[in-house]
Amino acid sequence: MKTRLATAIFGLCALGFAAAPALADDPDSPEARQSRWQELEKAVFQGKTAGPSNGVVTLQAPERAEDAALVPMTVTLTPADKVKALWLIIDDNPMPVAAHMVFGPAADPHELKFRVRVNAYTNVHAVAQLQDGSLVADAKFVKASGGCSAPMGEGEEAALKGLGEMRLKLAGAAQPGVPVEAKLMVRHPNFNGMQMNQLTRMYTPARYIDKISVSDGAAKVFDLESGISLASNPVLSFGLVPQASGRLRVEVSDSMNTQWSRDFEILHMTD
Repeated sequence: MKTRLATAIFGLCALGFAAAPALADDPDSPEARQSRWQELEKAVFQGKTAGPSNGVVTLQAPERAEDAALVPMTVTLTPADKVKALWLIIDDNPMPVAAHMVFGPAADPHELKFRVRVNAYTNVHAVAQLQDGSLVADAKFVKASGGCSAPMGEGEEAALKGLGEMRLKLAGAAQPGVPVEAKLMVRHPNFNGMQMNQLTRMYTPARYIDKISVSDGAAKVFDLESGISLASNPVLSFGLVPQASGRLRVEVSDSMNTQWSRDFEILHMTD
């Protein structure tokens, strides 16, 4: 069963491409890209529009990707107060919403790092929801193509080995109440339905991570909803404020309704 986010965003790409040429004959013109973004914005945010970043949200992305199937993205948040939520949207991807994160009290959402697929030259938007419900955004144009259809470097059977295995690394020692950066790695090929098996010449059925939830004891760090735009074997860096429990619980599910979970004793974690 698809998540509500996934159900909504499956049709967004077609919606955007259909609307884009209204203002320009060239679908790659700035006017057409802006038209597509406005349609996406309406669909994702239910009619709300995002204002300028004003330094609150900053997106770092390569101007030209070295590997379209593994594009690094960094979002820096510097609001006066913690943001409520973040969206990373790759406008011209088949499923544009790469990540929607809702932060909890144990989050330290000042910097987040993702690895994503980029299917075509596109604008990428990082949209933050502030405590008053307003939206602010930063955008970058990324030159990349074919990231969604790029075949896995290993065969399908090998890609599925260790499915759901997780690793967690901390940038320093965890202390209750002291923010620390964490890097979460999940073993999952994130098949998107667009990759062709090079032996059978058949397309590999879609199977991708759609939810990641992280909590420290009873305190939520974040809930994430995603789709096919996250790279295979996703790596996510985020900040958290360790709680007295010292037990970080990670729960992951995919589009085949398979679920995995793991507890990490972060107060005793060493490299």
